[in-house]
Amino acid sequence: MVLNVGDHIAAVERSVSPLEREGKPAYSVTLSRSYATTIDDLWDAVTNGSRISRWFLPITGELKLGGRYQLEGNAGGRITACERPSHFALTWEFAEAVSWVEVQVSENGASCAKLVLLHIQYGSNLWDEYGPGAVGVGWEVGLMSLAMHITQPSAQMLDASFATTQGGKTFVTSSSERWGQAAISAGTASDTAHAAVARTIAFYTGETA
Repeated sequence: MVLNVGDHIAAVERSVSPLEREGKPAYSVTLSRSYATTIDDLWDAVTNGSRISRWFLPITGELKLGGRYQLEGNAGGRITACERPSHFALTWEFAEAVSWVEVQVSENGASCAKLVLLHIQYGSNLWDEYGPGAVGVGWEVGLMSLAMHITQPSAQMLDASFATTQGGKTFVTSSSERWGQAAISAGTASDTAHAAVARTIAFYTGETA
């Protein structure tokens, strides 16, 4: 399979916003991307467990309002909102930390639908070390895999080894650099953002920062 990394990088809009949640400093990492499909198909792709397992990770649990889910080897949590076919929200519980994910789906022209994903998390040592790329790069890989699933349903899903391939390293580097730019736009000092970018690239690719 040939991936045009540049096209996938260009397809995503990124932003970072400092905010407060329950009186504590937090950050919102936001990604948006359009897909050449209908709103109903995009909604099904991101809420149907059998399809999620084909482009993201195997998932178990009750995928309904109030239900709990578990991604294999990754986060679990509870679904806290669900308004078909436009919005759902959930807790993202991983490594004894809790953050929050919201997904919005909307029509974006004829036979085109848009997905906006927000990942809200408290400030932490992890944020200080890696910045928004810690979650932003991972979600971008997922959105790219979703695009492949929608256009080529039988295509092989990207796995953890992707980031160590040449194309994967190019993708991770480009994505990380853009998250660094988003962090600077949100008020992060340039040297702090660039150092976080280097650490994020090293984390995903396994290479020394």
